[in-house]
Amino acid sequence: MASYTRRGFLAAGTASALGACTLPRGGPSKKEVLRGADAQAPEFAVYQVNRDLLTRVRGWPVTGEMTESAWLARHDSPVSQTIAVGDRLDLRIWDSAETSLITAAEQKAITMDGLVVSPAGEVFVPYVGEIRVVGMTPGHARTTIQTRLESIIPSAQVQLSLASGRRNSVDLVGGVASPGRYPLEDLNTSVLNIISQGGGVPPEMNNPRVRLVRDGRTYMTPLSRLYDSPTLDTTLRGGDKIIVEKDDRYFLALGASGREQVVDFSTEELSALKAVTEMGGISDSRADPQGILVLRTYPQSAVGPGGPSHRRVVFSLDLTTADGLFSAQQFPIHSGDVVMATESPVTSVRTIFGLIGSAFGVVNNTPGTSL
Repeated sequence: MASYTRRGFLAAGTASALGACTLPRGGPSKKEVLRGADAQAPEFAVYQVNRDLLTRVRGWPVTGEMTESAWLARHDSPVSQTIAVGDRLDLRIWDSAETSLITAAEQKAITMDGLVVSPAGEVFVPYVGEIRVVGMTPGHARTTIQTRLESIIPSAQVQLSLASGRRNSVDLVGGVASPGRYPLEDLNTSVLNIISQGGGVPPEMNNPRVRLVRDGRTYMTPLSRLYDSPTLDTTLRGGDKIIVEKDDRYFLALGASGREQVVDFSTEELSALKAVTEMGGISDSRADPQGILVLRTYPQSAVGPGGPSHRRVVFSLDLTTADGLFSAQQFPIHSGDVVMATESPVTSVRTIFGLIGSAFGVVNNTPGTSL
């Protein structure tokens, strides 16, 4: 009996000593992370994620992403392409007259290739002079040139072909099989048309996004939105640049989860509950399901009425209640967020008893003791 009592006191003393030390574990507890939140002047704010909070955070800014302009809708135009400054016109002029001004003996036609449309919107044609063609369709320009030639060469017949210049082309910069400069075949050429001409997007690209650079502004949207909504398949203009790139958004997975690493966004919208699954879930033996934390930093401009009370914010999720689970399914993760599965307090107790139990047999030898 005395031996058993001494063993109990020794075990208790050992447990006390171990409790004062740092125990081996994979992450902090919820209490440790939130220490200082109830101070008189806390450095961060803590919000419990529930149905009421979801309504509030909708008006808070999205963090961790480049600010972009809204995407442009599709606007259909007349189908025919029009001539722009910088385009090149190739002319072939036929004249069957024996005393032709433009052809030599036994020559039925001459070619005039590479007539560049000047900044004034004109091309120079011998014997006629400058002819304004900018804004015309190729067919209209051909008729105009032929009409002007008929005044001095009644039998002239004109053929015209258009080689698009910079203002009638778009640049497909990357993210497709064949990037390069592509002419706008008509005024209804869209983003998806050009991506298709470029060979399409590689299937292994993660959640591809499309950037459209126009007049010094950048617009961005997920490629999937263009597939799903034809009204968003933007009509292109000459000079546009298209970049297809993988989604570079990410969150950091830490703590008692299946994996601790940088995790890429797999979808355009990522909820907290989906983030937990993509970080490999939470450890059954270590994690605290009431202590899933999302750490986020907001810009100073967002702090105040209608926004968070501090720049640094910790959102706490409880996955043991229906409201907590539903809310976690709707709570959005932002790029750069830290998603942490905190350690359960029970883990520390198990660790202590595991250590002292191996030395003194307390767990196995104490009647009625169970964890």
